[in-house]
Amino acid sequence: MIFRFLILSDEVDDFKREIKIDSDATFFDLYGSIIDCTGFSDKEMASFFLCDDNWRKKQEITLVEMDTDSDEDSYIMEECILDDFLEDERQKLMFVFDYLNDRALYIELAEMITGKDLKKPQCSLSEGEAPKQFKNMEETKVETIANDIDESFYGDEKFNIDELDREGFDGLDDMEIDLEEGDLY
Repeated sequence: MIFRFLILSDEVDDFKREIKIDSDATFFDLYGSIIDCTGFSDKEMASFFLCDDNWRKKQEITLVEMDTDSDEDSYIMEECILDDFLEDERQKLMFVFDYLNDRALYIELAEMITGKDLKKPQCSLSEGEAPKQFKNMEETKVETIANDIDESFYGDEKFNIDELDREGFDGLDDMEIDLEEGDLY
């Protein structure tokens, strides 16, 4: 059987890859195909995550064994056959390629083609540029600052308690606020 995967990015709108691979191949074979069709380095840590329908990470399949002392089973790409983990069309996976910034490609098992085999994986569709595998430190700092600014707007010092809709806030009418000190009493 052949699995046809559709691969997208939430960072690059026009990025799209499609990989066809035999169902008896390993996750390491799929990893190699993704590395080849994106131009990513194979010298970096990466993992696949099996996901639920809402893209919540479930089972991790790592490039190398990472935690041998855990009570949980450890799954390594070279030892995991695709067919043993993927059962249904539309099954979702994530390919985390940048652990430091938690960046990933989103993969969906688009089709299961029965009665056919492939000797080696093939990229059957390649559109757009892949996202950069690494963000430079300056980009990461700018994103962090932007996120911090967005989060601080709610606690803006220009907040006026009189603009607060009092419905549902029983007891607020009974409080007096010293605006100079910011104390409630």
